[in-house]
This record gives sequence, structure tokens and C-alpha cells, in this order.
Amino acid sequence: MSARTKARKAALDILFESDIRGSSSIELLAQRLEQETGQESPPVREFTQELILGIDAHRRKIDELIATYAQGWDMDRLPTVDRNVLRLAIYEILWSPDVPDAVAIDEALTMVKELSTDESGAYVHGVLGRVSAIKEDLSL
Repeated sequence: MSARTKARKAALDILFESDIRGSSSIELLAQRLEQETGQESPPVREFTQELILGIDAHRRKIDELIATYAQGWDMDRLPTVDRNVLRLAIYEILWSPDVPDAVAIDEALTMVKELSTDESGAYVHGVLGRVSAIKEDLSL
């Protein structure tokens, strides 16, 4: 498993926990960074930090895109894993120029196949495909 894949999974863990607890992902990231001083805590990768900070900075636009292109689904009705995988992948598609869209989409699909429902893969792929197709036309 690549370092970036591990960083994405760590970012998803923080986003998921934040969503479930109704707390700030930035605060959870800060807690994890403080815990790094303990010998049992794995280090928080720089890419994980970049993802969390970027998603937080663009959260309103990301959630707006999910709500727009998640046809027939309200944000609150989406499975928590799917909602946060979408946030992660949309951030990478729109604001991480060093990550090809296909890589962001493939990583997202791998995560939902491992962690979510059987139907999630097709649904997440559809939303991310639409966002990728229109990204040049979006005003960010």
C-alpha cells in the first residue's frame, strides 16, 4: 500500500470520526498531532494534514457539489463513509493538481468497496465522474 493511500485512509478516519461526533476535523487533526509525541501513536503524514486542511477550507463548495450531483440523495441520508470518501475525492479532483482525476476516483472506489455497501461503488463513481467532467467549468 502506497504512502499516499495510507494518508488518504488516515484522512478518511479523521473525517468519519468528525462526522459521527459532530466535531471539527481540524480539532481532531490537532489532537492526533499532539498524540504523536507518544511512542504508540503512528505519525500523522503530511499528505493527511494537507487533505484535512484542504477539505476544511473548501467544505462548503465540496458539500454543495455532493448535494447537486448526488441525485435523489440528501447529504444526511448518504452513508457516512460514502459522504466522506466523496469529500476526500472531490477535494483531490478540484484542488490537488498533482493527483490525476483517475487516481482520486480509483482510490475512492477502493475505499468504498472495502468500507461501505455493495451499491456505493457505482454511486460514488457516478458522482465523481460528473464532478471530474465539469471541473473546468466550475467557479472555485
